[in-house]
Amino acid sequence: MRDKYIFLFIFCLTLINIKVWAQAIKEPNVSGSFYPREPKELSLMIDKFLSEVIPESLEDEVFGLILPHAGYLYSGKTASFGYRLIKGKSYRTVIIMGPSHYYGFTGVSIYPEGKFRTPLGDIEIDKEFTRKLLFKDKYIFFNPLAFEKEHSIEVHLPFLQKVLKDFKIVPVVMGKMDLEMSKRFIKILKESIDGYKDILVIASSDMYHGYDYELCRLVDTVTLTYLKNMDVNGLYEAIQEQKAQLCGAWPVLTLLMLAKDIGYYNLKILNYTNSSEVMGNRTKGIWTVGYASCVLGRYFPSSANEISHFQNKEVIMLNKEQKRILLEIARRSIEFYLKTGKKLEINQADPMLIEKCGAFVTLHKHGQLRGCIGNIIGDKPLYLTVRDMAIESAVGDPRFAPLDLEELKEVEIEISVLSPLKKVDDPQEIILGKHGVMVRKGFRSGVFLPQVATETDWSKEEFLSYLCSHKAGLSPYAWKDKDTELYIFSAEVFSEEKLE
Repeated sequence: MRDKYIFLFIFCLTLINIKVWAQAIKEPNVSGSFYPREPKELSLMIDKFLSEVIPESLEDEVFGLILPHAGYLYSGKTASFGYRLIKGKSYRTVIIMGPSHYYGFTGVSIYPEGKFRTPLGDIEIDKEFTRKLLFKDKYIFFNPLAFEKEHSIEVHLPFLQKVLKDFKIVPVVMGKMDLEMSKRFIKILKESIDGYKDILVIASSDMYHGYDYELCRLVDTVTLTYLKNMDVNGLYEAIQEQKAQLCGAWPVLTLLMLAKDIGYYNLKILNYTNSSEVMGNRTKGIWTVGYASCVLGRYFPSSANEISHFQNKEVIMLNKEQKRILLEIARRSIEFYLKTGKKLEINQADPMLIEKCGAFVTLHKHGQLRGCIGNIIGDKPLYLTVRDMAIESAVGDPRFAPLDLEELKEVEIEISVLSPLKKVDDPQEIILGKHGVMVRKGFRSGVFLPQVATETDWSKEEFLSYLCSHKAGLSPYAWKDKDTELYIFSAEVFSEEKLE
């Protein structure tokens, strides 16, 4: 009882002094250091970042973003992948949760009212929303010292000003937390969001911090895997055991739990890099920080099985830069092998390129097939599958003589990145031009890529008959047999000539 009265006294005292402590206009802390102080220079810098980012195609509504908070020269472009996705959308309130870098405290500090200033103008705080959160728990309060030097909220504001209009913010700085505190805060957040529309939640966090570039890539790969699977418990344990790193661990964990509570189950990694890659210096001993941009979208499951199916669905969708990298890997790998007889040693940290998935590499010379080999089952990271299949297409396709180095100049490379196989019981489920098909009966099997149907203009019967007879060595009508298995897959197809 005594603790209850003490809490009520502090609560009342805080309410009396809150307007005194909260500045009507919160001046910026890192203007001129983390980003330009001059408005025009800042605006042009952000415009440049946004213009260099290829827009993602995402049909889901965007509920949350995980974005880095370093200086713009280091993480600005990575952050812009998330901001480009919401450009021009309508959000009433943006909740920004960041970690406390300078002031040690336990709990959650929320700036109650007023405005945050940037070189691009002032942003109003949604005081109606902050009142729904503040003092609903003894660990939810306003402490101005948490904001006095902090940059984890501030660095996002100029980006928001460039991509959104007519929005307010809820600035949240998190100190020391535990899962129980976070869950209580999430419950209050969820109740406060109920009835609101057009809410965006941003978790502000960088990743690995240390002096080892290779270790950065390894640790961040682990972290990104947990993020992609939205595995809160696994991520929390990995962070505790120092197998994963997030300086904004509690903002990220809170966002993940909140999203799943409300019904957002789709997390997509938009971009990953680190400071060593940005600055072009990967020397061991150089301070390295990892940066990722992730988006959380909505999915409305009708059953637990659908939730599981959705979370386990792995369809690889690549942006232009990732396609360019894979095409470059394929050509360099063939050239290196033809010169040395050895496989090119390469590494990639991009989370999409380290996915284990199948891929085919097709070679054309003057419009004619010159080789095509692939691995339909993803047992290696994608970039290594492309490397190996490129070499096999050049020297291992039994239909053609091995490619020579001089001939490589005349060859165009095409890559098909495959989704996982899905067994179908009825051929009517096959959509020509969209689905590739694998047929299997006993020890015989064969594969046609989706583009085969488009290139040949075959009917479905012709497509399946040729697949059975020409690729699997079966009867042309084997696809009609009950003991013949049919599997479908989709493919992301791109080439050097037609890189979108």
